[in-house]
Amino acid sequence: MAADPLLLAPRPSLPPASPPSLGRVFEACAEAMLVLDPWSGRLAEANAAAGRLLGYDRAVLRDMPMGSLHPGQMPALIVFTDAVLSQGRFRTRSLTPRHATGAELSVEYSGAVLPPAEDGRGETRPRLLLTLTDLQDLRRRSIDSDADAYMRGGIAEWQKVERFFRDVERENQLILRAAGEGIYGVNAEGKTTFVNPAAERMLGWAAEELVGKDMHTMVHHSHANGAHYHNHDCPIYMAFRDGAVHKVDTEVFWRRDGKPFWVEYTSTPIRDRGLVVGAVIVFRDISHRREADEKLRAALAEVETLQKRLELENAYLQEEIRIEGNHRGIIGNSAAVQGILRQVELVAPTDATVLVTGESGTGKELIARAIHDASTRSSRPLIRVNCAAIPRELFESEFFGHVKGAFTGALRDRVGRFELADGGTLFLDEVGEIPLELQGKLLRVLQEGQFERVGEERTRNVDVRLIAATNRDLRQEVRAGRFREDLFFRLNVVPVESVPLRERREDIPLLAAHFLRGMNRKMNTASLRLSEADVRRMAQYDWPGNVRELENVIERAAILARNGRLQVVLPDAGPAASPGPAPAGSGEAGPALLTEHDRRDRDRANILAALEACGGKVFGPGGAAERLGVRPTTLASRIKALGLRRQRGS
Repeated sequence: MAADPLLLAPRPSLPPASPPSLGRVFEACAEAMLVLDPWSGRLAEANAAAGRLLGYDRAVLRDMPMGSLHPGQMPALIVFTDAVLSQGRFRTRSLTPRHATGAELSVEYSGAVLPPAEDGRGETRPRLLLTLTDLQDLRRRSIDSDADAYMRGGIAEWQKVERFFRDVERENQLILRAAGEGIYGVNAEGKTTFVNPAAERMLGWAAEELVGKDMHTMVHHSHANGAHYHNHDCPIYMAFRDGAVHKVDTEVFWRRDGKPFWVEYTSTPIRDRGLVVGAVIVFRDISHRREADEKLRAALAEVETLQKRLELENAYLQEEIRIEGNHRGIIGNSAAVQGILRQVELVAPTDATVLVTGESGTGKELIARAIHDASTRSSRPLIRVNCAAIPRELFESEFFGHVKGAFTGALRDRVGRFELADGGTLFLDEVGEIPLELQGKLLRVLQEGQFERVGEERTRNVDVRLIAATNRDLRQEVRAGRFREDLFFRLNVVPVESVPLRERREDIPLLAAHFLRGMNRKMNTASLRLSEADVRRMAQYDWPGNVRELENVIERAAILARNGRLQVVLPDAGPAASPGPAPAGSGEAGPALLTEHDRRDRDRANILAALEACGGKVFGPGGAAERLGVRPTTLASRIKALGLRRQRGS
């Protein structure tokens, strides 16, 4: 092959080969014929049939670039002309010439090499004779030929064809009737053309009641929420409007009785000779699957909620874990502590609400934890809420939780403390700080075990054991109108009083030693010790901050320690006075000063006098505690601290 056909750009300086002398056969042939000069890429001749097929005048076709008839098909043209030149003859259906109106034609090209013709420079080169066969016309002629054959076969042949189509129709009907899916057809106007029995059963309509009717209006007129479903938005109708297959699984059809059911369906366009004339719809009832999916989603949501709850419980529990070595128990051997422990043992097995009262720093939370740990709820969490640390506007959300969007800043659902404590114990510290407007809701959940999250109408049930604590006099708060009386009575089922440290001084050495052991572990040392003088000084201090103050004093002493000696500094107490008489000749007027030794002797004598006056009776009417104007437990602690019991028994 001398050169690639059509790969060479047309050369204006090289005139096309002279039109061949093709004679009357070329002119009169019913098949469209073209003569192509492959070297210039232009048509040299076209017969009348080619002009009719392509829609161009023959004069226009002559000298027209072949590429103009086949825009965008140059690679295919090159392959075709190369094949014709190489093989002498070649056919293809891959080329689609463009009609003068712009429509693409479906043709078969048949190419053959003609004898060479002389070009304008005296050279000869081959030309191609192209025959175009209209494939649509060929199909029509084939059908007509078959029909002629049937007609020539006589009536028997026609009966055979009729039986064939009747059998096909019967088989189609059997298939439609046997199908478990609902099937119906609509024409291009949206009118129903057929309905199978499965569709009748699911929709509740007989086929004759639906055929010829607007199917969308009958069964697809509304969304699941009842909102109108315009037929312009209907994917079923969209199939015969855009010619595409539409699959949907999130819509409902409506039965004759007005009840909806969830369906998934496919709407497939029906074409006739290239035109979309309707659609066939295949659908199935997925209500049970949808219900199962909803249950699964609900179960997953519940699992997610439980997971979040466990995560929050863990976070709260981690928050509650104290530093390593911090004992959760109640330390002390005093009568006051033993009385508290007896109360804990009595109330712990019950679900009674407990109100722990006492000064700040006396260990009210330790009492609550001891009650919880000794109860049947110990396997569930103890959730602590410091009511004094919650902003007023967030109390309800903190207690009961909220849903996403309930208020500004509610970016997700939140589980409240009551819900977290379900099955366990809720400890409300500083309960007297709860706003008055929320106390009614707290009373309701205590009485009924029910609440709603903020922004949610769903009522939730909880089983919570409540322990409240306060350093306020709630009776006085009730009289002042700052606390609901009914809530007070609901909280004050079992009152437990946390005794201040000054009323159980004999426990101070135990507590101080415990805190010092914790500091030794924390500071990784074992050399720090409490001296007897330090213990005496601490036992004589009144501890307005109670156990919390004692712990702080020990921590500060450990931090300030030098060479293993603790630096115990008691606030507002000053250094311990040396035993012995007051210095004489000070020259200062005023009452006589008592040393610490003198004061202890005076207190001992005073208590001994009171005991002697009442025959050794401490508690009850006429007892020493009443005579001295102190609490009986306080007096018992002082007697033990001064060692008076041993003196009396000696």
